Amino acid sequence: MSLKNSYVFPAIFDNADDGISVEFPDLPGCLTCGDIEEEAREMAKEAIGLHLYGMEKDAGEIPSPTSFRDIKVEDNQVVVMIEVWMPLVRDQVENQAIKKTLTIPQWLDEAAREKRVNFSRVLQDALKDLLGISAK
Repeated sequence: MSLKNSYVFPAIFDNADDGISVEFPDLPGCLTCGDIEEEAREMAKEAIGLHLYGMEKDAGEIPSPTSFRDIKVEDNQVVVMIEVWMPLVRDQVENQAIKKTLTIPQWLDEAAREKRVNFSRVLQDALKDLLGISAK
């Protein structure tokens, strides 16, 4: 499957007294919400990006978007086209920091703390060296 740089899908913004819920008819399970339109739009971009990233990682088939003209909405709903730039999403997800718990002897911990060792940096450098990864 070749990865696309961007996707544009229609979202249904459902306006209610307590905020705006957002769903993507072509992407079951891709749901979000916001208190105001601007927040709902930002949340929609994040939701679709993460949803499509997951589909790419699972080698799932990404459907073609339905034309906004073919989507039927109720009076309190509106169709909004949401575009997501996937290189940015992929980079953010793949480079996010993950907390790891590890165990070392107490004497080694004390010696490293005395020298103000950055444990995260040392672990990253050691893993890159072990795996033969130059830099990322």
